[in-house]
Amino acid sequence: MALKVYNVLSRTKQDFNPITPGVVKMYACGITVSGDAHIGHAYQSVVFDVITRYLRYLGYDVKYVRNYTDVDDKIIANAARAHEDPIKFAEKYMAQTDIEMDALGNEHPTIMARATMCIDDIINFVQKLIDAGHAYVSPFGDVYFKLDSFPEYGKLSHIQVDKNDTGVRKDTEPGKQNDLDFALWKSAKPGEIAWKSPWGMGRPGWHIECSAMNMKYLGEQIDIHGGGRDLVFPHHENEIAQTESLTGKQFAKYWIHCGLVKINGQKMSKSLGNGILLKDILARYDADTIRFTLLRNTYSADIDITDTLFPESRKHVYKMYSTLAGLSGRDFSDADNAKTDAKIADIIAEFERAMNDNFNTLEVIAASFGWFNFINAESAKKSTEYDLQRIANKIKELFGVLNILQKNPVEYVNDVKKSVLQNANLTMDDIQKYIDERAIAKQNKDWATADKVRNELLEHGIVLKDTPNGTDWDVNL
Repeated sequence: MALKVYNVLSRTKQDFNPITPGVVKMYACGITVSGDAHIGHAYQSVVFDVITRYLRYLGYDVKYVRNYTDVDDKIIANAARAHEDPIKFAEKYMAQTDIEMDALGNEHPTIMARATMCIDDIINFVQKLIDAGHAYVSPFGDVYFKLDSFPEYGKLSHIQVDKNDTGVRKDTEPGKQNDLDFALWKSAKPGEIAWKSPWGMGRPGWHIECSAMNMKYLGEQIDIHGGGRDLVFPHHENEIAQTESLTGKQFAKYWIHCGLVKINGQKMSKSLGNGILLKDILARYDADTIRFTLLRNTYSADIDITDTLFPESRKHVYKMYSTLAGLSGRDFSDADNAKTDAKIADIIAEFERAMNDNFNTLEVIAASFGWFNFINAESAKKSTEYDLQRIANKIKELFGVLNILQKNPVEYVNDVKKSVLQNANLTMDDIQKYIDERAIAKQNKDWATADKVRNELLEHGIVLKDTPNGTDWDVNL
Protein backbone atom coordinates (compact mmCIF):
# COMPACT_ATOMS: atom_id res chain seq x y z
CA MET A 1 0.00 0.00 0.00
CA ALA A 2 1.42 3.35 -1.05
CA LEU A 3 1.34 6.34 1.29
CA LYS A 4 -1.89 8.29 1.16
CA VAL A 5 -2.31 11.67 2.80
CA TYR A 6 -5.40 13.72 3.47
CA ASN A 7 -5.03 16.92 1.48
CA VAL A 8 -7.03 19.78 2.98
CA LEU A 9 -6.90 21.54 -0.39
CA SER A 10 -8.84 18.77 -2.16
CA ARG A 11 -10.66 17.45 0.94
CA THR A 12 -9.64 13.92 -0.11
CA LYS A 13 -6.99 11.31 0.63
CA GLN A 14 -4.49 11.27 -2.19
CA ASP A 15 -1.51 9.15 -3.18
CA PHE A 16 1.63 10.91 -2.05
CA ASN A 17 3.83 11.78 -5.01
CA PRO A 18 6.31 14.58 -4.34
CA ILE A 19 7.18 17.09 -7.05
CA THR A 20 10.72 15.71 -7.32
CA PRO A 21 10.81 11.90 -6.94
CA GLY A 22 12.57 10.84 -3.76
CA VAL A 23 12.70 14.36 -2.31
CA VAL A 24 10.20 16.03 0.03
CA LYS A 25 10.14 19.75 0.74
CA MET A 26 7.99 20.45 3.80
CA TYR A 27 7.22 23.62 5.73
CA ALA A 28 5.29 23.74 9.00
CA CYS A 29 4.28 26.96 10.71
CA GLY A 30 5.87 27.14 14.12
CA ILE A 31 5.34 29.19 17.24
CA THR A 32 4.84 32.88 17.82
CA VAL A 33 7.17 33.29 20.78
CA SER A 34 5.12 35.72 22.84
CA GLY A 35 5.32 33.52 25.93
CA ASP A 36 5.70 29.93 27.13
CA ALA A 37 5.02 27.05 24.75
CA HIS A 38 1.86 25.10 25.59
CA ILE A 39 0.47 21.63 24.92
CA GLY A 40 -1.05 22.76 21.61
CA HIS A 41 2.39 23.72 20.35
CA ALA A 42 3.66 20.34 21.51
CA TYR A 43 0.89 18.50 19.66
CA GLN A 44 1.59 20.22 16.36
CA SER A 45 5.37 19.84 16.64
CA VAL A 46 5.18 16.13 17.52
CA VAL A 47 2.80 15.45 14.62
CA PHE A 48 5.16 16.97 12.05
CA ASP A 49 8.17 15.40 13.71
CA VAL A 50 6.58 11.97 13.20
CA ILE A 51 5.57 12.80 9.63
CA THR A 52 9.20 13.74 8.92
CA ARG A 53 10.49 10.55 10.53
CA TYR A 54 8.09 8.35 8.57
CA LEU A 55 8.90 9.99 5.26
CA ARG A 56 12.57 9.28 5.98
CA TYR A 57 11.65 5.71 6.99
CA LEU A 58 10.15 5.36 3.49
CA GLY A 59 13.45 6.52 2.03
CA TYR A 60 12.65 10.13 1.15
CA ASP A 61 15.23 12.89 1.44
CA VAL A 62 13.25 15.35 3.56
CA LYS A 63 14.04 19.04 3.85
CA TYR A 64 11.89 20.26 6.70
CA VAL A 65 11.63 23.96 7.48
CA ARG A 66 9.91 25.21 10.62
CA ASN A 67 9.70 28.84 11.65
CA TYR A 68 9.55 31.04 14.67
CA THR A 69 7.48 34.20 14.42
CA ASP A 70 9.75 36.42 16.49
CA VAL A 71 8.13 39.80 15.87
CA ASP A 72 4.43 40.65 15.98
CA ASP A 73 1.91 42.73 17.93
CA LYS A 74 1.65 40.31 20.86
CA ILE A 75 5.42 39.95 21.25
CA ILE A 76 5.85 43.72 21.21
CA ALA A 77 3.06 44.20 23.77
CA ASN A 78 4.27 41.44 26.12
CA ALA A 79 7.87 42.65 25.88
CA ALA A 80 6.73 46.18 26.76
CA ARG A 81 4.87 44.88 29.81
CA ALA A 82 8.02 43.05 30.87
CA HIS A 83 10.15 46.15 30.16
CA GLU A 84 12.30 44.14 27.78
CA ASP A 85 13.61 44.65 24.27
CA PRO A 86 11.20 42.70 21.98
CA ILE A 87 13.99 40.90 20.08
CA LYS A 88 15.69 39.79 23.31
CA PHE A 89 12.26 38.89 24.73
CA ALA A 90 11.57 36.66 21.71
CA GLU A 91 15.06 35.13 21.82
CA LYS A 92 14.56 34.21 25.46
CA TYR A 93 11.38 32.28 24.68
CA MET A 94 12.88 30.71 21.55
CA ALA A 95 15.79 29.36 23.60
CA GLN A 96 13.40 28.04 26.24
CA THR A 97 11.14 26.46 23.62
CA ASP A 98 14.12 24.80 21.92
CA ILE A 99 15.07 23.16 25.23
CA GLU A 100 11.51 21.97 25.79
CA MET A 101 11.14 20.59 22.26
CA ASP A 102 14.43 18.72 22.68
CA ALA A 103 13.14 17.27 25.96
CA LEU A 104 9.97 16.25 24.14
CA GLY A 105 12.09 14.17 21.76
CA ASN A 106 11.61 16.15 18.57
CA GLU A 107 14.35 16.12 15.96
CA HIS A 108 15.56 19.52 14.88
CA PRO A 109 14.10 20.66 11.55
CA THR A 110 16.52 20.90 8.65
CA ILE A 111 16.18 24.67 8.95
CA MET A 112 14.77 26.63 11.86
CA ALA A 113 13.70 29.91 10.26
CA ARG A 114 13.12 33.25 11.97
CA ALA A 115 11.14 36.16 10.61
CA THR A 116 13.63 38.78 11.82
CA MET A 117 16.45 36.99 9.98
CA CYS A 118 14.58 37.28 6.68
CA ILE A 119 13.59 40.95 6.61
CA ASP A 120 15.35 41.66 3.30
CA ASP A 121 13.67 38.63 1.72
CA ILE A 122 10.29 39.81 2.98
CA ILE A 123 10.83 43.36 1.65
CA ASN A 124 11.87 42.00 -1.76
CA PHE A 125 8.80 39.73 -1.86
CA VAL A 126 6.48 42.61 -1.02
CA GLN A 127 8.09 44.87 -3.62
CA LYS A 128 7.57 42.23 -6.32
CA LEU A 129 3.89 41.99 -5.38
CA ILE A 130 3.59 45.78 -5.68
CA ASP A 131 5.34 45.75 -9.04
CA ALA A 132 3.00 43.00 -10.29
CA GLY A 133 -0.10 44.95 -9.25
CA HIS A 134 -1.07 42.60 -6.40
CA ALA A 135 -0.25 45.04 -3.61
CA TYR A 136 -0.26 48.76 -2.93
CA VAL A 137 1.24 51.26 -0.53
CA SER A 138 -1.14 53.28 1.61
CA PRO A 139 -0.59 56.99 2.28
CA PHE A 140 0.53 55.98 5.78
CA GLY A 141 3.36 53.67 4.71
CA ASP A 142 1.50 50.39 5.13
CA VAL A 143 1.48 47.85 2.31
CA TYR A 144 -1.64 45.78 1.63
CA PHE A 145 -2.32 42.77 -0.56
CA LYS A 146 -5.05 43.50 -3.10
CA LEU A 147 -7.39 40.59 -2.51
CA ASP A 148 -9.51 41.09 -5.59
CA SER A 149 -6.37 40.52 -7.69
CA PHE A 150 -6.44 36.82 -6.75
CA PRO A 151 -9.75 35.28 -7.92
CA GLU A 152 -9.00 31.87 -6.37
CA TYR A 153 -8.97 33.23 -2.82
CA GLY A 154 -10.78 30.81 -0.50
CA LYS A 155 -9.87 27.58 -2.31
CA LEU A 156 -8.13 26.10 0.76
CA SER A 157 -10.65 27.01 3.44
CA HIS A 158 -13.66 26.92 1.09
CA ILE A 159 -14.77 30.15 2.72
CA GLN A 160 -16.83 32.42 0.53
CA VAL A 161 -15.60 35.92 1.25
CA ASP A 162 -18.42 38.41 1.71
CA LYS A 163 -17.27 41.94 0.99
CA ASN A 164 -20.22 43.31 2.91
CA ASP A 165 -19.58 41.33 6.08
CA THR A 166 -15.88 41.28 6.84
CA GLY A 167 -15.78 42.36 10.44
CA VAL A 168 -13.09 44.87 9.46
CA ARG A 169 -13.80 48.60 9.64
CA LYS A 170 -11.96 51.02 7.39
CA ASP A 171 -11.59 53.53 10.21
CA THR A 172 -9.48 51.01 12.15
CA GLU A 173 -7.06 50.54 9.25
CA PRO A 174 -6.92 53.81 7.33
CA GLY A 175 -5.46 53.67 3.85
CA LYS A 176 -6.97 50.34 2.80
CA GLN A 177 -8.66 50.33 -0.59
CA ASN A 178 -10.86 47.38 0.41
CA ASP A 179 -11.83 46.01 3.79
CA LEU A 180 -10.70 42.53 2.71
CA ASP A 181 -7.14 43.54 1.84
CA PHE A 182 -4.58 42.35 4.39
CA ALA A 183 -1.30 43.81 5.59
CA LEU A 184 2.00 42.77 4.08
CA TRP A 185 4.01 45.51 5.76
CA LYS A 186 3.00 47.55 8.80
CA SER A 187 4.26 51.08 9.29
CA ALA A 188 5.99 51.63 12.61
CA LYS A 189 4.17 53.15 15.54
CA PRO A 190 6.13 55.38 17.94
CA GLY A 191 8.54 53.35 20.05
CA GLU A 192 7.99 50.09 18.13
CA ILE A 193 10.77 47.96 16.72
CA ALA A 194 11.09 48.66 13.00
CA TRP A 195 13.21 48.12 9.92
CA LYS A 196 13.95 50.44 7.01
CA SER A 197 11.98 49.74 3.83
CA PRO A 198 11.16 51.55 0.57
CA TRP A 199 7.84 52.55 2.18
CA GLY A 200 9.29 53.85 5.45
CA MET A 201 10.14 52.29 8.79
CA GLY A 202 8.00 49.29 9.64
CA ARG A 203 7.82 45.53 10.12
CA PRO A 204 6.37 42.51 8.33
CA GLY A 205 2.75 41.45 8.50
CA TRP A 206 2.22 37.97 9.91
CA HIS A 207 1.29 36.16 6.69
CA ILE A 208 4.06 37.43 4.43
CA GLU A 209 6.87 36.03 6.56
CA CYS A 210 5.97 32.40 5.83
CA SER A 211 5.63 33.01 2.09
CA ALA A 212 9.03 34.70 2.02
CA MET A 213 10.74 32.04 4.14
CA ASN A 214 9.26 29.27 2.02
CA MET A 215 10.61 30.97 -1.07
CA LYS A 216 14.04 31.53 0.48
CA TYR A 217 14.63 28.03 1.85
CA LEU A 218 12.49 25.75 -0.34
CA GLY A 219 11.80 27.59 -3.60
CA GLU A 220 8.63 28.50 -5.45
CA GLN A 221 6.85 25.18 -4.90
CA ILE A 222 6.82 22.77 -1.98
CA ASP A 223 5.33 19.34 -1.38
CA ILE A 224 3.78 19.74 2.08
CA HIS A 225 2.67 22.80 3.98
CA GLY A 226 1.40 22.15 7.48
CA GLY A 227 0.28 23.61 10.75
CA GLY A 228 -2.64 23.60 13.13
CA ARG A 229 -6.18 23.63 11.76
CA ASP A 230 -6.66 27.13 13.18
CA LEU A 231 -4.19 28.40 10.56
CA VAL A 232 -6.23 27.33 7.52
CA PHE A 233 -7.98 30.70 7.50
CA PRO A 234 -6.77 33.32 7.17
CA HIS A 235 -3.05 32.53 7.51
CA HIS A 236 -2.61 29.74 5.01
CA GLU A 237 -5.24 31.15 2.69
CA ASN A 238 -3.28 34.39 2.61
CA GLU A 239 -0.01 32.56 2.02
CA ILE A 240 -1.49 30.92 -1.07
CA ALA A 241 -2.73 34.27 -2.39
CA GLN A 242 0.64 35.98 -1.87
CA THR A 243 2.82 33.21 -3.25
CA GLU A 244 0.72 32.08 -6.20
CA SER A 245 0.07 35.69 -7.26
CA LEU A 246 3.83 36.15 -7.49
CA THR A 247 4.85 32.83 -9.09
CA GLY A 248 1.79 31.81 -11.09
CA LYS A 249 2.40 28.26 -9.84
CA GLN A 250 0.72 26.02 -7.29
CA PHE A 251 2.35 26.86 -3.96
CA ALA A 252 1.99 23.61 -1.99
CA LYS A 253 0.87 20.27 -3.39
CA TYR A 254 -0.44 18.87 -0.08
CA TRP A 255 -1.86 20.83 2.85
CA ILE A 256 -1.79 18.94 6.15
CA HIS A 257 -3.37 20.30 9.33
CA CYS A 258 -3.50 18.77 12.79
CA GLY A 259 -6.45 19.18 15.12
CA LEU A 260 -6.75 21.47 18.11
CA VAL A 261 -6.34 20.74 21.80
CA LYS A 262 -9.25 20.64 24.21
CA ILE A 263 -8.94 20.46 27.98
CA ASN A 264 -11.62 18.28 29.59
CA GLY A 265 -13.90 18.89 26.62
CA GLN A 266 -13.37 22.65 26.42
CA LYS A 267 -11.35 24.50 23.84
CA MET A 268 -8.02 25.51 25.32
CA SER A 269 -7.88 29.28 25.59
CA LYS A 270 -6.25 31.99 27.63
CA SER A 271 -9.64 33.50 28.48
CA LEU A 272 -10.78 30.24 30.09
CA GLY A 273 -7.49 29.87 31.95
CA ASN A 274 -7.32 26.18 31.04
CA GLY A 275 -4.02 26.14 29.14
CA ILE A 276 -1.33 23.59 29.92
CA LEU A 277 2.25 24.77 29.58
CA LEU A 278 4.70 22.36 27.99
CA LYS A 279 7.26 22.93 30.73
CA ASP A 280 4.69 21.87 33.37
CA ILE A 281 3.86 18.65 31.52
CA LEU A 282 7.56 17.86 31.08
CA ALA A 283 8.04 18.33 34.82
CA ARG A 284 5.42 15.64 35.53
CA TYR A 285 5.82 13.11 32.72
CA ASP A 286 8.62 11.72 30.58
CA ALA A 287 8.76 12.30 26.82
CA ASP A 288 7.60 8.74 26.02
CA THR A 289 4.41 9.26 28.00
CA ILE A 290 3.70 12.67 26.46
CA ARG A 291 4.31 11.47 22.91
CA PHE A 292 2.22 8.33 23.49
CA THR A 293 -0.63 10.55 24.70
CA LEU A 294 -0.46 12.90 21.73
CA LEU A 295 -0.02 10.16 19.12
CA ARG A 296 -2.80 7.93 20.42
CA ASN A 297 -5.00 10.08 18.25
CA THR A 298 -5.52 10.63 14.53
CA TYR A 299 -3.50 13.78 13.94
CA SER A 300 -6.26 15.63 12.08
CA ALA A 301 -8.72 15.17 14.95
CA ASP A 302 -8.95 17.37 18.02
CA ILE A 303 -7.37 15.86 21.10
CA ASP A 304 -9.14 16.12 24.46
CA ILE A 305 -6.70 16.26 27.39
CA THR A 306 -8.72 14.81 30.25
CA ASP A 307 -7.45 14.46 33.82
CA THR A 308 -6.82 10.75 33.33
CA LEU A 309 -5.21 10.82 29.86
CA PHE A 310 -1.55 11.25 30.81
CA PRO A 311 -1.70 8.85 33.80
CA GLU A 312 -3.29 6.18 31.56
CA SER A 313 -0.58 6.66 28.96
CA ARG A 314 2.10 6.37 31.61
CA LYS A 315 0.70 2.97 32.62
CA HIS A 316 0.74 1.73 29.01
CA VAL A 317 4.27 2.95 28.36
CA TYR A 318 5.54 1.41 31.60
CA LYS A 319 3.94 -1.94 30.76
CA MET A 320 5.58 -1.90 27.33
CA TYR A 321 8.98 -1.15 28.79
CA SER A 322 8.43 -3.83 31.45
CA THR A 323 7.74 -6.38 28.72
CA LEU A 324 10.93 -5.40 26.92
CA ALA A 325 12.93 -5.43 30.16
CA GLY A 326 11.63 -8.91 30.96
CA LEU A 327 13.39 -10.27 27.86
CA SER A 328 16.78 -9.05 29.00
CA GLY A 329 19.29 -11.87 29.32
CA ARG A 330 16.99 -14.58 27.97
CA ASP A 331 18.29 -17.11 25.47
CA PHE A 332 16.24 -17.64 22.31
CA SER A 333 18.91 -19.46 20.32
CA ASP A 334 16.64 -22.50 19.82
CA ALA A 335 13.85 -20.42 18.28
CA ASP A 336 12.35 -21.17 14.88
CA ASN A 337 13.76 -18.45 12.61
CA ALA A 338 11.13 -18.95 9.92
CA LYS A 339 8.26 -18.47 12.38
CA THR A 340 10.02 -15.48 13.92
CA ASP A 341 10.56 -13.92 10.49
CA ALA A 342 6.90 -14.43 9.61
CA LYS A 343 5.76 -12.74 12.82
CA ILE A 344 8.10 -9.82 12.23
CA ALA A 345 6.81 -9.48 8.65
CA ASP A 346 3.22 -9.35 9.97
CA ILE A 347 4.17 -6.61 12.44
CA ILE A 348 5.93 -4.55 9.77
CA ALA A 349 2.91 -4.93 7.48
CA GLU A 350 0.53 -3.75 10.21
CA PHE A 351 2.76 -0.80 11.01
CA GLU A 352 3.15 0.33 7.40
CA ARG A 353 -0.52 -0.23 6.60
CA ALA A 354 -1.45 2.13 9.44
CA MET A 355 1.18 4.77 8.72
CA ASN A 356 0.51 4.68 4.96
CA ASP A 357 -3.10 5.52 5.75
CA ASN A 358 -2.48 9.22 6.39
CA PHE A 359 0.12 8.69 9.15
CA ASN A 360 -2.37 6.88 11.41
CA THR A 361 -0.42 6.64 14.67
CA LEU A 362 -3.62 5.74 16.53
CA GLU A 363 -3.78 2.47 14.55
CA VAL A 364 -0.09 1.80 15.16
CA ILE A 365 -0.50 2.10 18.91
CA ALA A 366 -3.71 0.03 18.86
CA ALA A 367 -1.93 -2.72 16.90
CA SER A 368 1.03 -2.62 19.26
CA PHE A 369 -1.14 -3.77 22.17
CA GLY A 370 -1.58 -7.03 20.27
CA TRP A 371 2.16 -7.26 19.60
CA PHE A 372 2.98 -6.90 23.29
CA ASN A 373 0.22 -9.29 24.32
CA PHE A 374 1.80 -11.85 21.99
CA ILE A 375 5.24 -11.37 23.55
CA ASN A 376 3.83 -11.62 27.08
CA ALA A 377 1.87 -14.78 26.27
CA GLU A 378 4.85 -16.47 24.62
CA SER A 379 7.21 -15.29 27.33
CA ALA A 380 5.03 -16.90 30.01
CA LYS A 381 5.35 -20.32 28.39
CA LYS A 382 8.01 -22.80 29.52
CA SER A 383 9.36 -22.67 25.98
CA THR A 384 8.56 -20.70 22.84
CA GLU A 385 9.24 -21.22 19.15
CA TYR A 386 9.81 -17.49 18.63
CA ASP A 387 12.88 -15.34 19.13
CA LEU A 388 11.05 -12.81 21.25
CA GLN A 389 14.10 -10.58 21.51
CA ARG A 390 14.28 -10.17 17.73
CA ILE A 391 10.56 -9.43 17.61
CA ALA A 392 10.95 -6.86 20.39
CA ASN A 393 13.89 -5.25 18.63
CA LYS A 394 11.82 -4.81 15.47
CA ILE A 395 8.96 -3.24 17.46
CA LYS A 396 11.44 -0.83 19.04
CA GLU A 397 12.81 0.01 15.59
CA LEU A 398 9.34 0.75 14.23
CA PHE A 399 8.46 2.79 17.30
CA GLY A 400 11.53 4.87 16.52
CA VAL A 401 9.32 6.61 13.93
CA LEU A 402 7.17 7.75 16.87
CA ASN A 403 10.30 8.20 19.02
CA ILE A 404 8.78 6.09 21.78
CA LEU A 405 10.36 3.03 23.49
CA GLN A 406 13.87 4.13 22.51
CA LYS A 407 15.31 4.13 26.04
CA ASN A 408 17.05 1.19 27.70
CA PRO A 409 14.09 -0.85 29.02
CA VAL A 410 15.77 -2.05 32.22
CA GLU A 411 16.95 1.46 33.07
CA TYR A 412 13.51 2.93 32.29
CA VAL A 413 11.73 0.43 34.56
CA ASN A 414 14.24 0.97 37.36
CA ASP A 415 13.92 4.75 37.06
CA VAL A 416 10.13 4.55 37.36
CA LYS A 417 10.42 2.27 40.39
CA LYS A 418 12.89 4.66 42.04
CA SER A 419 10.51 7.55 41.38
CA VAL A 420 7.58 5.72 42.98
CA LEU A 421 9.71 4.78 46.00
CA GLN A 422 10.91 8.34 46.36
CA ASN A 423 7.36 9.70 46.25
CA ALA A 424 6.33 7.13 48.87
CA ASN A 425 9.38 7.99 51.00
CA LEU A 426 10.45 4.34 50.92
CA THR A 427 13.72 2.53 50.17
CA MET A 428 14.48 -0.88 48.72
CA ASP A 429 15.31 -2.04 52.25
CA ASP A 430 11.87 -0.88 53.41
CA ILE A 431 10.23 -2.93 50.65
CA GLN A 432 12.21 -5.99 51.66
CA LYS A 433 11.10 -5.54 55.28
CA TYR A 434 7.48 -5.49 54.11
CA ILE A 435 8.06 -8.62 52.05
CA ASP A 436 9.71 -10.41 55.01
CA GLU A 437 6.94 -9.34 57.38
CA ARG A 438 4.31 -10.65 55.00
CA ALA A 439 6.20 -13.92 54.49
CA ILE A 440 6.29 -14.52 58.24
CA ALA A 441 2.60 -13.68 58.55
CA LYS A 442 1.73 -16.13 55.76
CA GLN A 443 3.90 -18.80 57.38
CA ASN A 444 1.96 -18.31 60.59
CA LYS A 445 -1.30 -18.30 58.64
CA ASP A 446 -1.92 -14.75 59.87
CA TRP A 447 -3.79 -13.77 56.74
CA ALA A 448 -5.05 -10.50 58.21
CA THR A 449 -1.52 -9.21 58.73
CA ALA A 450 -0.39 -10.50 55.32
CA ASP A 451 -3.27 -8.64 53.64
CA LYS A 452 -2.56 -5.52 55.69
CA VAL A 453 1.06 -5.45 54.48
CA ARG A 454 -0.01 -5.92 50.86
CA ASN A 455 -2.65 -3.17 51.13
CA GLU A 456 -0.27 -0.70 52.76
CA LEU A 457 2.12 -1.07 49.86
CA LEU A 458 -0.72 -0.78 47.35
CA GLU A 459 -1.59 2.61 48.84
CA HIS A 460 1.93 3.68 47.87
CA GLY A 461 1.57 2.34 44.32
CA ILE A 462 3.56 -0.83 44.98
CA VAL A 463 2.20 -4.29 44.21
CA LEU A 464 3.64 -7.57 45.49
CA LYS A 465 3.86 -10.56 43.15
CA ASP A 466 4.21 -14.12 44.40
CA THR A 467 6.24 -16.25 41.99
CA PRO A 468 7.75 -19.77 42.11
CA ASN A 469 11.04 -18.04 42.93
CA GLY A 470 9.66 -16.00 45.81
CA THR A 471 7.94 -12.65 46.23
CA ASP A 472 8.84 -9.82 43.89
CA TRP A 473 7.45 -6.30 43.61
CA ASP A 474 6.42 -3.89 40.91
CA VAL A 475 4.76 -0.49 40.69
CA ASN A 476 1.06 0.03 40.14
CA LEU A 477 0.88 3.33 38.28
